[in-house]
Formats: sequence, C-alpha cells, structure tokens
Amino acid sequence: MDDFDDVPELVSASEPEVAVPLSTSPDVADTGDQRKIPVTIVTGFLGSGKTTLLNYILTEKHEKKIAVILNEFGETSDIEKSLSVNQEGSLFEEWLELRNGCLCCTVKDNGVVAIENLMKKRGKFDYILLETSGLADPGPIASMFWLDDGLGSDIYLDGIVTLVDAKHIQEYIGDNKQDVEINEAVKQIAMSDRIVINKTDLVSEEQLASVEQDIKDINAVAELTKTTRSKIPLDFVLDIAAYDVKTTENANLATEKWEKYGQGHAHHFTHDVQTVCLEFDEPVKSLELLESWIQTLLWEHGVPDVATQGATHEQVTVLRLKGMVHLPPRATGEPDQVMVIQGVQELYDIQPGFKDKNADDDSGKKTNKVVLIGRNLHAAKLLPSFVQWVQLDPSRTRCLE
Repeated sequence: MDDFDDVPELVSASEPEVAVPLSTSPDVADTGDQRKIPVTIVTGFLGSGKTTLLNYILTEKHEKKIAVILNEFGETSDIEKSLSVNQEGSLFEEWLELRNGCLCCTVKDNGVVAIENLMKKRGKFDYILLETSGLADPGPIASMFWLDDGLGSDIYLDGIVTLVDAKHIQEYIGDNKQDVEINEAVKQIAMSDRIVINKTDLVSEEQLASVEQDIKDINAVAELTKTTRSKIPLDFVLDIAAYDVKTTENANLATEKWEKYGQGHAHHFTHDVQTVCLEFDEPVKSLELLESWIQTLLWEHGVPDVATQGATHEQVTVLRLKGMVHLPPRATGEPDQVMVIQGVQELYDIQPGFKDKNADDDSGKKTNKVVLIGRNLHAAKLLPSFVQWVQLDPSRTRCLE
C-alpha cells in the first residue's frame, strides 16, 4: 500500500559504484564486536511521512551508520525498484550499502528475517530503524524483541517513534471502527516514546494547537516535536533508551511530562484512551503483590479486585506501562532497592535499576511511579484497587489522570 509521500530519488542498485550488495565474508561477520545494537521502530498512519523521513536518512550525509528496514511499498514504487537486487521477486531484498554509509533493504513481513540476516554484518552499522506498515500495530513488533531470545542477544528495543500527519490525524483518531477496540492511529500514538507532528505547514496555528492537545490527551508522556517534510534531528529517533530497565530516569521524565501537561487540563476524550499515573511515597512491601496486580490488569483486562482475587468485568486495555518503585532494603543500613518496570500490551518486565538523583523529592520521600497508557483507565477505580491489592497507605497514594 502506498504511503502517499513525496519520495526522494534513491541511489540506483544498478550503479555498482554507488550501491552494491554488502559482503558476507567471515571477516565482516566475525568482527568481534559484541555490543548490542539499538532498534527504533518507526510507525505512523498512512501519509504521515515515514517514507520521506527514512529516505532522508538514507540519502543525507550525517556521519552515522544506520541500517534501515523499509516496509510497505506498492508494486510500482520507485523506491522498491531502485533498491531491489533480487531478480526472483523474493519478499526479502539483499542489504545494500549506500554512499552515505547507511545500509538498506526492503521487506514485506515483520522484519525479523531482515534483522537476522543483518546481524551477520555486525560492525557495518550502529543503529537499526525498522519501518512498520501504516496500518500496523507496533505492539507485537516491539514484543518480539522480548520473546525472541536469539534476537535479544544481539539487539535491544530503543524506542517507538510515530509520525502523524497534522492535517489528517484528528480524522484518523476520531474514526470509530466497529470491528476494532482501538483504532490503529490511536494505538500508534499511545505506544509511542517519541512523536513527530509532520506537515505542520498544511494547517493553521490554531489547528496545530488542537492536534497537539489531542495527541497529549492520548499520550501525555511521549517526547513531541513538530516539523515539515519529515526533517528532524537524527538524535530524536536514535538513543531513546525508552526501554532501558537499568535506570530510573525515563520513569521520572515520564511523570514529569504528565504532571506538566495533565494537572488542571480538561481532557476531551472521544476514544477512551488516556494516560494515568499512580504515585506513592512508601516502599512496596511485596514485589509479588505488585506483580500480581500488574498481571491481573494486563492479562485479565479488568481492574484488579481484592475481594475476588480477579478482575472486574469492564474491559480495560493497557497499551504501554512504565514505572519505578522502591523495595525495602535487604539489610539494615543498606539503601532501598529500586525496580524499573516496562511493559507493552500483555508483556512486562521488572528489573533492578540504578537510582538517579531525581528519584526522591526535596523532603526525602521515596517517590514511586507507575504510568499506564490505555483504554478505560479511570482513577476512581484504579486507585482503590492498587492501594488495597498492593497494601499501601491510601493517604500516601494518588492517581493522576
């Protein structure tokens, strides 16, 4: 399906002095470089500008070695024609090295095969950008980096970047489809770590402000930038570290963004997807209780109910989860343990993290934060559920929405 973007001319695969298939010789595959490679998922609804962004990266000089996996091209696409080196019409095209140092291939599946093939060329690149279909749910693609042990040993998920078309995104997120619980455009925004509002030159300042507000209504914690023709600093899509479970910095930044935007803001949801934040200033007495609350919420798709040790019947969907909590010290005199939580849809991970300087407030209170982005997340129901299940002091716990 066509992405409806203006596509810059790519280097032709038929000119060997400009673009040639990469060598697969052992000296390339066996470089001894065992660093894990960050993968950024680039998503966005049809016409958002993904193709323009990725081809800008492929053709401009930027001194970075980036492998780009392109997706979703029509049979007559000029890009596909210029990159294809396979005469048999395979769904997977060979990797090409372009003159700016980037690598590129096209796929029409989820990109796993391309990534596995790419890892044989370790040392030729420092980053991977994976484009999804305009109608794709980025959740399963993100989840594969946790589920595939083979992939997880070589690469890690750096973050999800979503491009939106400033002129049409409100129409897309307001589309109430009968056959889906959450439409694709809303889901892509909700799961994003970075959001690019593109084609801002096509709307008025008032329209742009309205678009930005609607996006923040869905996802109040993602970094956001505005541009035209997909021209953004590369740093916005690289080294995001959104899924880094070794530091508390991202959890703190997420709640700071929420508080800056969310407090005193009158939400006007039409799609039932929003950001909420559970905050409390005492250590979690039992990690097992916290995990069982998270599992019930994610897996049973309802608000955890202490009385039944199950979930309520109302349909709750969590698309993104992140947080930071303290556990009591293992021994007297030792500091609290800090755990970092990351989750995508029904998958989550809790790992020990490194405490940063902003983890406590000025009074020395232990600030704990659990940020949820999803559908039918209501503070009046989540707060008492969380307090009772995890056994917290209600006077020291609040839920922001």
